[in-house]
Amino acid sequence: MIPDKARILIVDDHPLVREWLANLIERNPDLTVCGEAEDAEGALKATSELDPDLAIVDLSLGSNSGLNLIQAIRSAHPKVAMIVLSMHDEQVYAERCIRAGARGYIMKRETTKNIIDAIHEVLKGNLYLSKKMTEHLVRKVVSSDAPHVPPIAQLSDRELEVFKLLGQGYEITEIAKQLDVNIKTVHTYCARMKEKMKVATTAELMREALRWNGTLPVG
Repeated sequence: MIPDKARILIVDDHPLVREWLANLIERNPDLTVCGEAEDAEGALKATSELDPDLAIVDLSLGSNSGLNLIQAIRSAHPKVAMIVLSMHDEQVYAERCIRAGARGYIMKRETTKNIIDAIHEVLKGNLYLSKKMTEHLVRKVVSSDAPHVPPIAQLSDRELEVFKLLGQGYEITEIAKQLDVNIKTVHTYCARMKEKMKVATTAELMREALRWNGTLPVG
């Protein structure tokens, strides 16, 4: 059941995005922003202290993974609904965000009306995905022919995290330290990614990661 005035927590590392979202949400008489956070640690603290009905979470939170935050909130606060609002391709991230515990996924390029619609749908207990993504998942379930997905969508959550860090220019040793794993483990992830991305060398894998991250031009 939707509360009379649903309390929304905004989690994004960009102050301007948080301000824009807060202004958008406060225009609706049935919604209010109860707090903001710029990183995973602050988001978990705010969720505990403010008891929001719904959290809007960005996937890019500095050195933290939004996916890990979603899993942590679901584990510690299972009654808090979550929507991911992200610039990242829904074909790569939407399904894994839902598996992690989010109830909706919406890209930042969507209209403001779609964002408010997503909030209302999730507060009702429903899932919210774009029409294109919903059709993709339905075809995946009912069709014997798997729908086409980009190679990057085949990466596991951990592999995708390593791929993202490669695209941000991190070295293997730095990635191992940031993820708290040994270097051999990161090399294993890279080997699996090369196979899935159909590239022969680590250098090619790094170029693909840099292009995907926007560091290198496509082509």
